[in-house]
Amino acid sequence: MGLFDGVDLRLNVPHSARMYDYFLGGFTNFAADREAAGHALAVAPWLRTAARANRSFMHRSTRALAEAGFDQFLDIGTGIPTSPNLHEVAQRVHPAARVVYVDNDPIVLSHAQALLTGTPEGRTAYVEADVRDVDRLLAAPGLRDTIDLDRPVALSLNALLHFVPDDLGAHALVEHLKSVLARGSALVISHVTPDFAPQDIADLTRIYESAGTVGQARTLPEFVRFFVGWTFLPPGPVPTPHWRPSADEPAIQAAEASLYAAVALKP
Repeated sequence: MGLFDGVDLRLNVPHSARMYDYFLGGFTNFAADREAAGHALAVAPWLRTAARANRSFMHRSTRALAEAGFDQFLDIGTGIPTSPNLHEVAQRVHPAARVVYVDNDPIVLSHAQALLTGTPEGRTAYVEADVRDVDRLLAAPGLRDTIDLDRPVALSLNALLHFVPDDLGAHALVEHLKSVLARGSALVISHVTPDFAPQDIADLTRIYESAGTVGQARTLPEFVRFFVGWTFLPPGPVPTPHWRPSADEPAIQAAEASLYAAVALKP
């Protein structure tokens, strides 16, 4: 039997991860995803730029943490694999790095093998779980067998929490995750904001909701709340393209990204 025999992949329903893959120029997307993405691009033509800026922030923040000595990474809301993936960036710097990817989309699971090929010294694992069920996520054998929560972990929640509205307890979920991490751990988040292009973001929220994906953009104070009690690394919370930009990357305006990004450490 095949891996997905009896599983409804709902390929006729748009999915945020596959829409993001489309914005990045990937090929793991289907007609429903491309149609919904087209509606989104019609109201916010800068979405492709925003997706690339977010991906670049993931690369830069992962590299910075690996160079700072982090050798354990937990990436929740992994999405469709797009090389270089987080483990490739981390293990180029720290070959023994261990990485656990977490997502709840069976399409991502079908591509998880691309996430499991790392260096001989390191280790990668994939866990199918939902961030809204933190206890189950943290108890997953693939996670516990790969990383040691008694040692510092870099927790990545990139482009995830804007799909967890307040009525689902986004801030409480993050506090729960923060509470189980050892001192010296890192929290990495990027998040859609209405602060720079409010009408575009309002229109996008409606389009995603009509496609079956609820969402909530958050202002800077709401974004900063996710990091309460932790210490920001410079430059603090900024638009994604402004977090330690590389000299060889084109300049991107805040409104073209409309995502905040930050990295903080647990004291």
